[in-house]
Amino acid sequence: MSINVETRIDPPGEAKYVAEAWALKEDIRQTEGVLRQQRGFFTDAYRRSTAHLIFENTTLVAFASVRRDGYILFLAVSPSTRGRGYGEQLIAAIADEYRSVTCHARSTNENALGFYEHLGFKIRRRIDNYYEDGGNAYYLKLGNDDSIRQKLSELIRR
Repeated sequence: MSINVETRIDPPGEAKYVAEAWALKEDIRQTEGVLRQQRGFFTDAYRRSTAHLIFENTTLVAFASVRRDGYILFLAVSPSTRGRGYGEQLIAAIADEYRSVTCHARSTNENALGFYEHLGFKIRRRIDNYYEDGGNAYYLKLGNDDSIRQKLSELIRR
């Protein structure tokens, strides 16, 4: 049986796939205890962001919602499809569009932290009581600020 993999985008102001994204997020929340956002917050943030989505046949298996400043609001990959490169594909699509890519991850979510660090994200700071339930978070940024400073310095020297 072949699998058709398709990427789609839900632009800001649209929410064609918000129900599927919510269902995937909730599946992960129930099994892993992460992605604990309330439905109203999730739906509102999804509608204001650009959602990058990956479908296998007609089933949503991964998505990332990103604000217009490159901040990743949500990243979710179905546990049954992890290891297929979908998370990396989503981050690559976002990094191609934005000068800066940032996000928060629960300080206890070792899977997410390992994933982001593997892709080159660096922890910039820890934020205590970041989440509604009092959970702590790390603020992460893709790439190195020094490289931006270096590029600016090189431009000024010319």
